[in-house]
Formats: sequence, C-alpha cells, structure tokens
Amino acid sequence: MSKPTLIVTGASRGIGKSIVHLAIRNLGANVIGVARSRDALEQISQDLSTFELADRFKFVVGDVTKAPTAEEAVELAKKSWNGQIDGLVVNAGNFDINFFSVLTLVQLALPSLRQSNGRVILVSSGAANNTYHGWGAYCTAKAALKMFGETLAKEESQVTTVSIRPGIVDTEMQAAIRAKGQGSMTPGQHADFIGFHTNKKLLHPDEPGHVIAALAVGGPSSLSGQFLSWDDESLKAYRK
Repeated sequence: MSKPTLIVTGASRGIGKSIVHLAIRNLGANVIGVARSRDALEQISQDLSTFELADRFKFVVGDVTKAPTAEEAVELAKKSWNGQIDGLVVNAGNFDINFFSVLTLVQLALPSLRQSNGRVILVSSGAANNTYHGWGAYCTAKAALKMFGETLAKEESQVTTVSIRPGIVDTEMQAAIRAKGQGSMTPGQHADFIGFHTNKKLLHPDEPGHVIAALAVGGPSSLSGQFLSWDDESLKAYRK
C-alpha cells in the first residue's frame, strides 16, 4: 500500500512545521510543504535527513496567496510518490490570511482529492466563533473559512472536510499578540493572552499538530462538515 501524499501550507514554523514532522515521522506520509522561507524549509529537510526521511519531503517556496504557488504545489504533489493528493492541510495562522487563496488552492487540488477520496483539513480558530477588538479581518476570514468547510463537505461528498480549532498554541503569532496587541485589543483581552503565556497554558504545536496530521492521513468521512476543537472527545484516537 502506497504512502499517502499531503500538501501542508504554512509548513515552515509553528503548527505547520509540527504537522510536517508528525505526518512523516509518525504517520508514514509523504509531504509537500509550502511556505515563504526557503531557509526554514531546507532546515526541515535537514532535520528529516537525521532520520533518513528527507526523501519523503519536498517543498515549494512562495506565497500561497498567489495562484502560481498553489499551482506549483499541486502539480509537484501529482508528479511525486503515488501521483495523487490524499490530504490537504490549509494552515494559515497569520493576520493577513487571504480567504480567497484558500479557495484557489482547494479548487486546484479537488480533482485529485476526488479520485483519492481524500481529506481537506482546515486549521481554524476560536476567532471563527468569537470576536476580538482589533481582529476584524482575522475573525471574518476564519468565520468564512468555517462556512467554506461546511459547504465543501456538502458539495463534495467524495472528500472529507474537517475544520479544526487548534487551541491557544505557543507560536510566533502568540508572541506578536503579546508584544503588539495592546495597541488594538482591549486591555482585558490583551491581559488574557499575556496570562496564557505567564501561566504556561499555551499548547505545544505538536499537540494539535498530531490530531491535524492524523486526520489528514486517515480522518473518517463521518467527521466531514464538522468544526471541532483539537481536544474534542470524538478526536481522542488522533491525539499524540
């Protein structure tokens, strides 16, 4: 049986980097990573070479909000390893998330995903359901992404689509909120995020990362259309 092929965006750091490592090292997948930092992607290859797994990782350097980058990633996946796309992890944690770039990437990957009865895992956020002062664009984009996941699940029954809330994770985004959030957030909301760090309540990226990677490799169709927290009881079997 051939190893599944995944495309992971935002692959160079944080949750995306964890998903790449866990999918390859723990779950036997091949991965196309997409990110803007060549150095960070090359470092992942070097890290995987320590485990003699570098041949299971290829990457595309570019901005996934640009159609040529998405096209390159899809074409690279289709001509590598098993010649198909088994899973697509849409992971964009930055405030400048471009919702329409997600549509472009999914549309390009859909023909292959239909053939493989594949999976689309959308890395969402609590901001899809809750508002934060100064986060208008981000909350709106995440809410749109959530609705897109529900719609895709209804329209594409051959593809399993799941949206995952990864929790509050120790990433560069959280560091940016602590450092710069006081200028746009309410004092109380900003203090909450400071407290998550001070009180060591931030999750390691591997915790939600393993759930997301495992769903991309073998998530069941019964979950399609759902918006779930990474630690939901129904996902217990996918935790690290």
